[in-house]
Amino acid sequence: MRLATLALLAAPAAAAKSYLSWMADSWILNNREDEGAYWYGRATIYEGYEAAYELYGNETLLSWYHAQIDDIVNEDGSIVDFNETYYSLDDYRIGNNFLYWYERTGEEKFRLAADRIRAMLDRHPRTETGGFWHRQPVYPNQMWLDGIFMADVFYAKWTKLFDAKNRTAWDDIVLQWDKIEAVTRDPGGTGLLVHGFDESKTAIWADPVTGASPLVWNRAVGWYFVSLIEVLDIYPKHLPGYKRLLGYYKRLAGALKEAQDPKTDGWYLVLSKEYIGAEGNYFESSAAAMFTYGWLAGLRRGYLDERKFSRPAAKAYRHLIDDFVTKHRNGTLTWEGTVQVGSLNSNATFEYYTSIPVVPNDTRGVGPFLLAAYEWELRQKHK
Repeated sequence: MRLATLALLAAPAAAAKSYLSWMADSWILNNREDEGAYWYGRATIYEGYEAAYELYGNETLLSWYHAQIDDIVNEDGSIVDFNETYYSLDDYRIGNNFLYWYERTGEEKFRLAADRIRAMLDRHPRTETGGFWHRQPVYPNQMWLDGIFMADVFYAKWTKLFDAKNRTAWDDIVLQWDKIEAVTRDPGGTGLLVHGFDESKTAIWADPVTGASPLVWNRAVGWYFVSLIEVLDIYPKHLPGYKRLLGYYKRLAGALKEAQDPKTDGWYLVLSKEYIGAEGNYFESSAAAMFTYGWLAGLRRGYLDERKFSRPAAKAYRHLIDDFVTKHRNGTLTWEGTVQVGSLNSNATFEYYTSIPVVPNDTRGVGPFLLAAYEWELRQKHK
């Protein structure tokens, strides 16, 4: 492992000046070798490595990534330490990485592993109106913004690869976004979305009429924003759901522009209007990276107006570098300012969200930063 990671620093000169490559290398060098797989966090950072390889072609980085995935997938497609009777949307995100390696190598074990996760979606519990529960049995009848990112992009990607003519599947996929949009719009008028909802309206935090949770937690919105960019690359453009998804993306992109702090160019942890600037609220890094990535990716795809979004996106990217990247004497970087977790297995109050520790080098912050850096560096390359 040590020789492999040291070799990462021998990347091409062009990549050595890249925050994308620099942070990707640094996370491996600084990461504890005994950490083990953490499904959606690792899945998120691996997506960043896919982007780094696409832009700079660092074969050592790609070999390291391949080894991580190869080690957790057996020849029969079974996944090491993966419980196929534990129905949690968080765990499905890794399916995207299996599909990446199946497409890249043609190794059948990666398709079989993805098929196992896809089969879990068929068994996954749903609300009465067809939405996937976030987790059984802990979050019955609950849909979270997080879950859309964790499971439904994979659902769409698998369908595109192996069942593309299945209109019922495509309708089911867009239904998950439709349900989130129908219930979680922030009643404070920000245009953002609250963390989730309980269709049964029995959770301690659930609005008695809508079932919605009370506050806008920034990382949940970030997961959701990224999910929209990703699903728009996959969803068939000729189906009516595509237009709705694009509308959801554009509306949220505009709301995030209004929510961007004019002094720091970042976003508060809790974005509900009544808590902007409140004591204990702070500018958090993982969501800022997701919002920056979502804007830059949307600009490249032509979804957003350059005149309106290019400057805010540039300021947001500079905020990431200036406020959350620490350079060390050993030549590595640390990613700072990521809130450790946020859950609706709580009272979902402001005090709850702001009480969670902030940690360095968290995969849920580093991964989105790599994606933002990819879009930024690709943009500079094509100028």
